[in-house]
Amino acid sequence: MAGEWRTARIEEVAEKVGMGPFGSSIKVSTFVPDGIPVISGQHLHGTRLRDTTFNFVSPEHADKLRNANVYRGDVVFTHAGNIGQAAYIPETSKYERYVLSQRQFFLRCDRRKLLPEFAAYFFSTAEGQHRLLANASQVGVPSIARPVTYLRTIEIPLPPLPEQRAIANVLGTLDDKIELNRRMNETLEAIARALFKSWFVDFDPVRAKSEGRDPGLPPHLADLFPDSFEGSELGQIPQGWGVDSAYRIAHVLYGAPFKSNLFNDRRVGHPLIRIRDLRTHDPKVFTSEEHPRGYVAQPGDLVVGMDGEFRAHLWRGPEAWLNQRLCCFKPAAAIPRAFVHYSIESLLDLFERSKTGTTVIHLSKADIDTFRVLFPPDPVLRAFASIVDPIDLRMVAAAQEGRTLTSLRDHLLPRLISGDIAIRGVEDLAEATA
Repeated sequence: MAGEWRTARIEEVAEKVGMGPFGSSIKVSTFVPDGIPVISGQHLHGTRLRDTTFNFVSPEHADKLRNANVYRGDVVFTHAGNIGQAAYIPETSKYERYVLSQRQFFLRCDRRKLLPEFAAYFFSTAEGQHRLLANASQVGVPSIARPVTYLRTIEIPLPPLPEQRAIANVLGTLDDKIELNRRMNETLEAIARALFKSWFVDFDPVRAKSEGRDPGLPPHLADLFPDSFEGSELGQIPQGWGVDSAYRIAHVLYGAPFKSNLFNDRRVGHPLIRIRDLRTHDPKVFTSEEHPRGYVAQPGDLVVGMDGEFRAHLWRGPEAWLNQRLCCFKPAAAIPRAFVHYSIESLLDLFERSKTGTTVIHLSKADIDTFRVLFPPDPVLRAFASIVDPIDLRMVAAAQEGRTLTSLRDHLLPRLISGDIAIRGVEDLAEATA
């Protein structure tokens, strides 16, 4: 195991180490609608390149920057700004060729000695990050001094190739399942949001029936919708539907002002949700304080940030206290959670757009008091709930499974990379878990 592994400097196991181009070589004026994608820091979250939205340069311009071209199997790092990022371009990447931005540099492994996925996993461990950032400056924009020269000198553990491959396979299997759950949740949320918009914003079934068209729904669902509209304070709404206060569909519970001097990152006490945690669903601070006016959010709760984070987040993290300037919309009796979810989200979107031009937008109880919601008949609500509530619950379950798998991967990662635990047996565990 680790005692049998040798270490090697990157320069001994690299085919090439290179830099991104000078800043003047890639700028807005060089971008084209389609061509060779440009990698930036947003594509380097995790250990694999994320093929999300790219800027492009023409193939001719990419050819001029050939020393900054990277391909499948290359490991890309960030040397300025969000330093510490390290991700490899997988064989399944969307594009065959990419161009680095001016803040990236790269490693092309000699695959007879070092696998790129093993290298990327090493640089994501605490030890790998320590070595990568040991030559970094935090003055001004964080940066790694002489990144190419420095990277060549870093020592990396070098198990035999079969062990590198097995370790990368175990961690990759877990990452595959984590990524599958993330993508599935994106798809499920898009489906639920589209159905809400169709029924309760665009009124597609009602509009189709009023125009003598087939609403495209099974008869038992189509029969629930009227075939005409009537006026309301919200404008034209389906005949027989109502408008009411947001409190008709939800109770609002507010976070409490926890004492910051009692916060800790050692997992002592109970996790605390702050506005910044809503995007990740992963609280980073804990508190031992038991606030008498506090509320403990549960997985599946609808949590809203009241300062610049105007979305109804279906909380997918652990049970946790709500910090101040957060609130939770709890569905009233017999009101589907999914209907509350997307109704409140629509109201928050309208609220935010009404404040265009305001420097900092704050949501208050007085604002929530003014919220007015469309209120369809119970049969329509029940039909929507039967379709969408299971989707919301599946999203919560998938996110919780993802957290469990992430915890397992993070536990195994440093131990496998350092050789502290044997790869045999762990492979079976990863396959069974995923």
